Amino acid sequence: MIRHATEHDLPRVLAIYDAARQFMRRNGNMRQWINGYPSEPLLRQDVAEGNLYVMEDDTGIYAVFAFILGDDPTYAHIDGSWRDTATPYGTIHRIGSDGTHRGVLHECVDWCAGRIPHLRIDTHADNQVMQRCILREGFSHCGVIYVADGSPREAFERI
Repeated sequence: MIRHATEHDLPRVLAIYDAARQFMRRNGNMRQWINGYPSEPLLRQDVAEGNLYVMEDDTGIYAVFAFILGDDPTYAHIDGSWRDTATPYGTIHRIGSDGTHRGVLHECVDWCAGRIPHLRIDTHADNQVMQRCILREGFSHCGVIYVADGSPREAFERI
């Protein structure tokens, strides 16, 4: 089941992001999600804006992601080109899992595509595991975007 996250979920959400960071480090991704990113204030803002979602089953919450409908300012400039600049899209951000379930990105993408078929996502160049998963979900690599701190991210789109 996928549902909106609540303030009550934040301790579990933070634990999931810690597990995801550890997975990244074990797989050679040392530079993504550093310095406590995503921060609790950012997650509280996501909850308040209705953009944070959790995946859960009868054992509890096992994954989290942000899903934002509409133009993402981070995607306004790309070194490369988007395949579609005219159609409204949704953006998947900050997907993380505790590692207990397989196919989390597939489940997320399937749910998001049920709300809007045009999707975008990005990840750090060092996150080879996520890049393979993104491509497996039918996304195309479109170029490089730059996040708020100026660091580059590999950008993908699925129409």
